Amino acid sequence: MVWPNKCFDGAHVLVTGATSGIGEGIALAFAEAGARVTVTGATPGEVQTAQSNHAAFDVQQLDVRDDTQVKALIGSFERLDHVVNCAGVIRRSEEHQPEVFADVVDINLTGTMRVCAAARGLLKTSKGTIVNMASMLSFFGGGSVPAYSASKGGISQLTKSLAIAYAPDGIRVNAIAPGWIATPLTSALQSDEVRSKAILDRTPLNRWGTPEDVAGGAVFLSSPMSQFVTGTVLPIDGGYLVT
Repeated sequence: MVWPNKCFDGAHVLVTGATSGIGEGIALAFAEAGARVTVTGATPGEVQTAQSNHAAFDVQQLDVRDDTQVKALIGSFERLDHVVNCAGVIRRSEEHQPEVFADVVDINLTGTMRVCAAARGLLKTSKGTIVNMASMLSFFGGGSVPAYSASKGGISQLTKSLAIAYAPDGIRVNAIAPGWIATPLTSALQSDEVRSKAILDRTPLNRWGTPEDVAGGAVFLSSPMSQFVTGTVLPIDGGYLVT
């Protein structure tokens, strides 16, 4: 992926939850575009794997539920130009238990807010950007994932609200809403012929998306090419929403 004018040369990008899957794809795209990239993982194992696979990344352990950790990490940066919030979990049917529901929302939604709030000062200085991770479940309900759905619906509204609040600081805030993306988290669905066919039959482009597909949207929304775009939630879904 080649971006014009080397618009990310010298920029510092933080991508949370980027040791695998969509976050990893986004981090790689920013690195290829010339940025210095810090990625985070929630566990020592995730951090070790990312360090082994991506020597060019600065890899840090971060629990976005811990406000002290969030502030300490971002406070260690001399500058910060772009933030992409990818840290998130899904717990399927367990989410009907109130304590699991609360934990999923704390990670996916409140964790995103913690990072945004902590990064605001540095992003004000750089006139930077934030890209949050929404979902198709920002638009649809999910019977087995009430916490994930609620958190992703919340990401949509949080993004719009922060776009208004942070605009006087020169910070643009947007979100991307991936459709059905081929990652380790969706491997069971991909291998289930019946469920995979149902997904592809509804997707006009008739294929699973890739992390690289999603990365293009994140990089675009962080670039000067979208300098008049804020408060939007961009579906990257192969047309799934329009059918």
